[in-house]
Amino acid sequence: MPGAGVAGSRYSRWVPSKTSPPARAGGTPVLLQFLGMGLVWGSSFLFMKVALTGISFGQVAWGRLVLGALTLGIIVLVGRHRLPREPVVYLHFFVIGAVGCAVPFLCFAWAEQYVSSSLASIYNATTPIMTALMATLAFRVERLNRNQVLGVGLGIVGTVVIIGPWSYAALTGDLLGQFACLLAALCYGFTFGYTRRFLSGRSISGVPFAFLQVGMGAVVLVALTPVVALSPLVLDAPIVASMLALGALGTGLVYVWNITVLRSWGPTSASTVTYITPVIGVILGVLVLGERFGWNAPVGAVLVLVGILLTQKRLRVLASRAEPAVTQ
Repeated sequence: MPGAGVAGSRYSRWVPSKTSPPARAGGTPVLLQFLGMGLVWGSSFLFMKVALTGISFGQVAWGRLVLGALTLGIIVLVGRHRLPREPVVYLHFFVIGAVGCAVPFLCFAWAEQYVSSSLASIYNATTPIMTALMATLAFRVERLNRNQVLGVGLGIVGTVVIIGPWSYAALTGDLLGQFACLLAALCYGFTFGYTRRFLSGRSISGVPFAFLQVGMGAVVLVALTPVVALSPLVLDAPIVASMLALGALGTGLVYVWNITVLRSWGPTSASTVTYITPVIGVILGVLVLGERFGWNAPVGAVLVLVGILLTQKRLRVLASRAEPAVTQ
């Protein structure tokens, strides 16, 4: 994720470079890694909720990034992966580490003090919609056809339905928490657009790419330690286990699984993890934490899902024109 993010093509944590090796046919181990991605990233919202019972939201984000960076660093060392040499590349990784990891991880952890883990996982699923907006409007690296524009519109409508503005008379913590989730998804969208614009054409292999992004995010939060992480904490077995799952597994090892699936199946098939993570998040929130939500959350989630299908060109309801439409 980067909080629970998605995989493949425009929406992947790692955008393949032009020199990436060709995909190969995936077998059962790749399928297990794919299912593991969906399970771990979908569970991350539950892990955050559990961790928040003993540590602050800043400590959740801090620990998650540091553990993830250490795990990926070990993988880089053991695998003897080469890091890029161009100095400018590290500036780009600083940007996507800060905006694609540090900020959204802080946002989701802060938000889950006020909203359910189920609702946070649903908002995370809006990332492909945010990505389509940023890639088209901000970075101009993609052109949307009419079905994709419709998908973005449906995604926006679905998000409004999930928020349920008719239920609020003031800016409550619940409402601000939902806005924080949307800000996190917007950060992911910015990151994917930025990566497509400035890094996707460089010959950087997947594991170093993941390490540098997570590592730069960790550098940002380590620098902010006095602000975000120096507060009293209470640790017990569930909290420690949740942080290890969030950091070493969800922000470390699973990034490598994502790369394996992407190379074996290709971006289109790998991106279907988008549909697994919110389902896992909602199921765990309801069954483990006993969470409940109103009618508007599932209805809005369905609209967002249809919007994702349209933006990812998996569903078509409008006839295509000869030239794709461009949003202004």
